[in-house]
Amino acid sequence: MSKIDNVLDHAEQACKANGARLTDKRKYVLTGLLKSDKALSAYELSDFCRTEFDSPIPPMSVYRILDFLESEKLVHKLHLANKYVACSHISCSHSHEVPQFLICDECSAVKEIGIQKTLLDTLKDNVEDAGFKLKSPQLELHCLCESCASSEA
Repeated sequence: MSKIDNVLDHAEQACKANGARLTDKRKYVLTGLLKSDKALSAYELSDFCRTEFDSPIPPMSVYRILDFLESEKLVHKLHLANKYVACSHISCSHSHEVPQFLICDECSAVKEIGIQKTLLDTLKDNVEDAGFKLKSPQLELHCLCESCASSEA
C-alpha cells in the first residue's frame, strides 16, 4: 500500500467515525493535495481531477468538497492565498498543536508546523489587550524554503 493510499484509508476511517463519507470525488481532491508539494486552488484541483482521474469536477463543486474536507480536519485553507493543503497529521492518532504554515514566497512550497500552547496563549492575550477577539489561531508566515534561500545566495 502506498503512502497516499494509507493516508486515504485513515481519512476514510475518520470520516466514517464522524458519520460522513469520503466519496470518490472527495478522494480525488484530497489525492491532489497529498501529491502536491504546494498549496492548490480549487481551479488547480479541478484540472488535476480531470487530468489524473478523467473526472471533470467543476471548481464550484471542488470548493464544496474542500469545505467538507476542511470540516473533517483533513485539509487546511490558507486564507492569504485562497488555496488549500492536506493536513500533515491525517494518519496520526494523537492530538496536535494548532497548525502554523510556512509558505515559500518563491516556489509556493508549504510546511505545516505546530504552535506551542504557551505561544498561542500569549498571542491571544495580546490580541485581547488590544481590544480584539481572536477568530482563528492559524498563522501563515511568508518565508523562503531552504532550496530557494540557497539559490538566492
